Amino acid sequence: MPQLGADMKSGKLLGWRKKVGDRVNRGDIIADVATEKADIEVEVFATGVVEKILVEPGQKVPIGTPLAIIREEGKPAPAVSSPRPQAPPPEPIRVPIVSHVAPLVVSRPPGATAVRLHISPAARKLAEQLKVDPAAIEGTGPGGRVTLEDVRRAAEAKPVQPPTAAGAEVPLDRRALIRQTIAAAMTRAKREIPHYYLSTTIDMSRALAWLAEQNLRRSVEERLMYGVLLLKAVALALREVPELNALWIENGAKQSSEVHVGVAISLRGGGLVAPALHNTDRMPLDELMKSFRDLVRRARAGSLRSSEMSDPTITVTNLGEQGVETVFGIIYPPQVALVGFGKIVERPWSSEGKIVSRPLITASLSADHRVSDGHRGGLFLSAIDRILQEPDKL
Repeated sequence: MPQLGADMKSGKLLGWRKKVGDRVNRGDIIADVATEKADIEVEVFATGVVEKILVEPGQKVPIGTPLAIIREEGKPAPAVSSPRPQAPPPEPIRVPIVSHVAPLVVSRPPGATAVRLHISPAARKLAEQLKVDPAAIEGTGPGGRVTLEDVRRAAEAKPVQPPTAAGAEVPLDRRALIRQTIAAAMTRAKREIPHYYLSTTIDMSRALAWLAEQNLRRSVEERLMYGVLLLKAVALALREVPELNALWIENGAKQSSEVHVGVAISLRGGGLVAPALHNTDRMPLDELMKSFRDLVRRARAGSLRSSEMSDPTITVTNLGEQGVETVFGIIYPPQVALVGFGKIVERPWSSEGKIVSRPLITASLSADHRVSDGHRGGLFLSAIDRILQEPDKL
């Protein structure tokens, strides 16, 4: 069971995508796991044959628990005992409401057989909460997969049923559970991490002019957003100040040799995730743009991979679209830094002894004082500024 978040202690296996005897390759999706924040697709990191299934769907086990045995080619299968499932979880938190929608009862003709639906775990759970029959939803995701958006559209199109008896109770919904999980992680971060904060203002005129020229040569689908320039600049700046590209593990910082920038993505149903763009510093801008779009789409469709949730070495959050000019975020443990960007604004700027109007953006750094100090943090922000003044080198 992979650790998919700083405060994750256990996970629930939703289902297997492979069975005993199946061959798997490194990077294949082998199972789906439910966590407090999201349902995640678990990758396999070995190539071989599934020897034995150790955990059955529906079981909740601690992180680190072996889920299955894979026999690698030319190697004997390791001896691993089957885990004991955890005790049943406590009754769900319930909140009183005035009324609730009566459950939707779906009938099946006698003798009909169940059909396995192509639906993400998160979408299936949302369908249960909204009392929508997933079998009646036409999927718009890859291969006809039913996504979260498909479920929401089906729920909006469903006729509203009259309320039932007053004073009924319903379980706490997924959005509230996500907020509780985020609250626990952020409370821990503020309690345990000695934050320091820095910010700087960056002239974006050269970067935006270069971007506009580049996009004139591209189709609408291939155009770049200025956000990918920010992501690439952060990744390249980490090469100059590598102590910020690290994780705090067992009372010490461990620098990462690879740069995996986590991107804060707001979910339409509420909540926030920050999956990784792997090897951000080495990706060309076109590939980075494509990977970014795909990551956002899959995050909102509930089909993120386990490595994307466990691998970020730093997080970038951009609240410019919300009209925010400055962001001072909270570090997500075990990371040791977070970079924030606000919106681009036209402001007076001194250039070559003249006052001119320039598009400016505020970049901020929240960093762990156990790992770095203001001097190194300042060098990092200066590196981001310098890199963005030479966009053709990105």
